Amino acid sequence: MFAGCDTFPHNGKLLHNLIGELFHTFATMSLNREIFTYLLDFKAPSLLGYLVILQKILRIMLIKIYQENPNERQIDKVVQFLQDGGLIVYPTDTIYGLGCDIFNTRAVERICQYKKIDPRKANLSFICYDLSNISEYAKVDNATFKLMKKNLPGPFTFILNGNSNLPKLFRNKKTVGIRVPDNNIIRELVRVLGNPILSTSVKDDDDEILEYFTDPELIEERYAHIADAVIDGGIGTLEPSTIVDCTGDEPVIVRQGKGELIW
Repeated sequence: MFAGCDTFPHNGKLLHNLIGELFHTFATMSLNREIFTYLLDFKAPSLLGYLVILQKILRIMLIKIYQENPNERQIDKVVQFLQDGGLIVYPTDTIYGLGCDIFNTRAVERICQYKKIDPRKANLSFICYDLSNISEYAKVDNATFKLMKKNLPGPFTFILNGNSNLPKLFRNKKTVGIRVPDNNIIRELVRVLGNPILSTSVKDDDDEILEYFTDPELIEERYAHIADAVIDGGIGTLEPSTIVDCTGDEPVIVRQGKGELIW
C-alpha cells in the first residue's frame, strides 16, 4: 500500500504506522477526497520525501477564499467540514474566529474543551447571515432590532435575551451574543450551512504572539491540531468587536472595540 517503506528499513515500520494513524484520523473526520488521494497514491524514495508529503497532506486544510467573490466550491468544502462536526478557523471583520455548527453538540464541546470554558456558563456568540432569523434564537424588541439594523453587518456583538430555540448546550443560558460580520466569507458559510456558526476568537487574553492571530498561515500552524480547516481570507486584525448589551431597558456598550455604534 505504501510504496517506498522498504527503502529505509530502520524507519519504514514506524512511518508506516504513522501514516496508518493519519489515514484513520482523516477517515473518521470524513475529509475530502484529496487527502485520500495523497495517502493512497504517493511514492517517495526516502524518509525525507515522505515527511514532505505528510506536511503537504496536513496543509490541505488551509483553504484560500476571497472575500470579494467567495468561491462556491470552496465554500461547499468548508460547509461539509461543519456538517461532519468539524471545527474551522475563519475570517471576520475583526479577529479571526474558531467556530463550528451550533447544533453539533460534540463540536461545541471540543471548542469549549480547547478554550477551557463551560458552555453552560461561557459567554459564547453566534454568527448569523443577516437579521432575518435572529428571532429564532433570541428575543428582540423593535427598538433593539432598529439599532441592530443600523449597525449590521458590522464589527459588533449584540447581547440579547435568549429563547427556548437555542441549541441543547445553551438552553440554560439567559443571554446570547449575536454577530453579523461585514465579511462575505463567513456570512456565505452561514447561509449555505443553513444555521448560525459558533463564534469564539482565536486569540486568548493571555496570548502575546500577535502575528499568530492575523496571518492565516501562522494561524494554521498554531491550530492544526484542533481545527479541521483554516480559511485564508487575508491578513486579519487584532481589534475585537464592540459589545452592546441589549438585555436591559437601554442598550449599554460594555466593550468598545472596532465598531462605532450608530444610535
